[in-house]
Amino acid sequence: MYKITNPKFILIVCLLLRLANGYAQQISQNRLSVVEDEKSKKDIVDVIKTLPFFKKHTSAPSLIDESKPHLTIVPGAGYTLQTGFAVLLASNLVFYTDKSNLSKTSTIFTSIAYTQKSQVIMPLFANIWSKGNEYNFISDNRYMNYPSLIYGLGPKSLESSGKGIDYSYLKLHETCLKRVARNTYLGGGVFYDYFWNISEMPDAPPPPGKPTMFKKYGSNKEERAVGIVIKALYDSRTNQVNPPGGFFASVLVRNNLRAIGSHQNWISSQIELKKYITFPVSSKNILAFWSYNALTLTGRPPYLLLPSTGWDDFFNTGRGYIQGRFRGSNLFYLETEYRIQLLRNGLLGGVVFANVQTFSKDLVSNYNLFLPGYGLGLRIKMNKQSSTNLCIDYGFGINGSQGFFVNLGEVF
Repeated sequence: MYKITNPKFILIVCLLLRLANGYAQQISQNRLSVVEDEKSKKDIVDVIKTLPFFKKHTSAPSLIDESKPHLTIVPGAGYTLQTGFAVLLASNLVFYTDKSNLSKTSTIFTSIAYTQKSQVIMPLFANIWSKGNEYNFISDNRYMNYPSLIYGLGPKSLESSGKGIDYSYLKLHETCLKRVARNTYLGGGVFYDYFWNISEMPDAPPPPGKPTMFKKYGSNKEERAVGIVIKALYDSRTNQVNPPGGFFASVLVRNNLRAIGSHQNWISSQIELKKYITFPVSSKNILAFWSYNALTLTGRPPYLLLPSTGWDDFFNTGRGYIQGRFRGSNLFYLETEYRIQLLRNGLLGGVVFANVQTFSKDLVSNYNLFLPGYGLGLRIKMNKQSSTNLCIDYGFGINGSQGFFVNLGEVF
């Protein structure tokens, strides 16, 4: 299931819309339904329904017609270090391509956001499962007008070296995977990334004769990367939003070629692993591990496509640091998180987390500095059927870096 990210918007208003319509639409891994055998569980909807106004204006939940698509349109607001405060309008369509018991939820999500820092963000994401889950079609598209900060290259870049940059960005990533064994998929696709109107902002020009690292690397007014992708996926998780266990592994290789429209020839790879363990065994607490590695195998990617803090597909790496804080040709990242259920009804939970990242120094294979991050957070159950939590974390990094990080659904 797709997570609403960058900025991490808090769509609390959707709960009010659901209650005003007289029912709670619940989303599960395989069905839209009201589960009657878990009445002890509570979410924020149950809490709101106890308020005097909603006691008078809500009726009992009713079973949702599974044969029809379900469309939700909601306003929202959010905050990140890179965007400041933001407002948005979001829409989510949930449907099934068949009615078999094995079918998975297909989702199409889009939104438009405007931020405090004059950024415009418009994602369009689709995760569609064919009949019997034989094929999985993933479409990750974004338009961004994104004035933001960059900090040079390598793990030793200083926060004081932050430089404003402005650009527009179009991302079109299309992938098709076919099931080859239980929980195992193979496939490929095409990734297209286009940046234009790239310019350094005149907020604090560097001294004469001392160009920024962005200029040294080789800046252009526009950059285009078009690549053929091969991907292998294994996923035994029963719930992608809040996994109670299981293992996830993904290996992706992207070959960008001038012959199909890329400005440069270069090859990159992403290797991602996730593992979830119930600890202690008799509890509902989860010890989770995440390894995310983005590598440049050959060639020279555009500066804005180099591996960078917070620029994974869901903008979640590096809690404790602003997005884009570190950048290099290769990124190795490891995070662990302990998720604790604070109340027996599941309404509230808490986490502690720690991560470490390292980047190659000045585009060579020299990993001489590890960058730690750590923090803690609160979990509020937004939807007990899908176990979706509102995640509010406060993270710390080196040299005083710190801030809030908000997510709908677990970070990994």
